[in-house]
Parts: sequence; structure tokens; C-alpha cells
Amino acid sequence: MLIFIFFDKELITMVTTHASIEDNIKRYKRGELIVPSDFRGKGSEDAIKKTLSRLALKGTIKRMGHGLYVLPKKDPLFGEILPSGEEIAFALAKKEKIKIKPAGAFALHKLGLTLQVPTKLDYLTDGNSRIIKVGKSVIRFKSTTPKKMALKGELSGLIILGLEELGVDQIDELTRVRLVHLLEKENPIFLNHELKLASAAVHDFILKLILNK
Repeated sequence: MLIFIFFDKELITMVTTHASIEDNIKRYKRGELIVPSDFRGKGSEDAIKKTLSRLALKGTIKRMGHGLYVLPKKDPLFGEILPSGEEIAFALAKKEKIKIKPAGAFALHKLGLTLQVPTKLDYLTDGNSRIIKVGKSVIRFKSTTPKKMALKGELSGLIILGLEELGVDQIDELTRVRLVHLLEKENPIFLNHELKLASAAVHDFILKLILNK
């Protein structure tokens, strides 16, 4: 008697992909970001996405946003410790081999000029523009020119990127005073370099701050 056994190729592929990815994730460090592109070659794009979704439902990994997962750190007192929006942004940039720089209100927050953490984390990038939703926060990558990505100063670079995104007319008197103190701490070589790359409006605004201090 002949017995015919029919194998579901799609099911076999799915099982193989799941086993391969689950084994791979065991080598990840706690707190490390996981994206579908990490597993190219392990199966079809659809199979990879379904596997990550199932592993999230299982509790092996944590879903942070669309196509974003993490192997959460675990603390005996606080339980799961998840990465911040900023950590996710830089981890994503590293994976995609692009550069990012804080901009707008987020850049000014990084300088300590605003106490409230913005719900939108704006970054300029040499990569593609995109919006990433993580919980209640939004990470926005905005494609920009090589000139803006060439800013080197730890303080002056953030100041310029913050002012160029927000506009100098939005800066109150108290913030102006704080900006002067920050600019005084910057390496003059870096500051001169940054001013050459700044827009005319921001260049004139910063120059006026320095001269009228």
C-alpha cells in the first residue's frame, strides 16, 4: 500500500524561520534593539515579521513600535527596563549606518534650556526622512544637507540646529542669557567653524548674543 505524505512548504519554512530567529535572539544583549532586517536570509520578509510578532506575544521580546522590538533588561526591583526614545533613535541609526543629530526643541532640551521632554524627538540625518512611533513618543528623522551634518561643536552645534529648526524669534530673554553662558563654554575654534555653516539669521543672532553679552 502506497502512502502519500504531502508537506506544506510554507509551514516548514515558517517553522525553520522561527527556530532560526529564536536561536539568534538568544545571542542578543539585554536592551538591544531588534528589527526585521536583522534576519534577512533567515526566511521571507513576511515569515520574519510573523516570527517577531509571535515572539513578542510569547514574551520573549518586547514590541516598541511598528517593526521595532527589544530584548528587555530585567531588574529584580523594577522589572522590565525598556530603552528611551533617544536610545532607540541612536540604535536604529547604528543599524542603518546613518548619522543623526538632535534638532529643534529636542536639541534645546539636550542643552538644558527646556525642562519638559518633547514628545517629538527631532533628528537631522544623512539618511532618509521617516517617522517612528514609540508608545506616546514620536521620533522624526529629517533628511538634511551635508553642511548641517558637518557641525562639530558639542554645544554650538546643538544650539545652531535648535535655532534653525525653531526660528530665532521663538527665543525668550531668559533663554538668550542661558545661550550666552553655553556659547562661552564652547571651543572658539568649533564656534567659528559652526558659524560659517549656520544660516544667515542664526549666524547674526548668535553673533549679536556674543557681542552684547
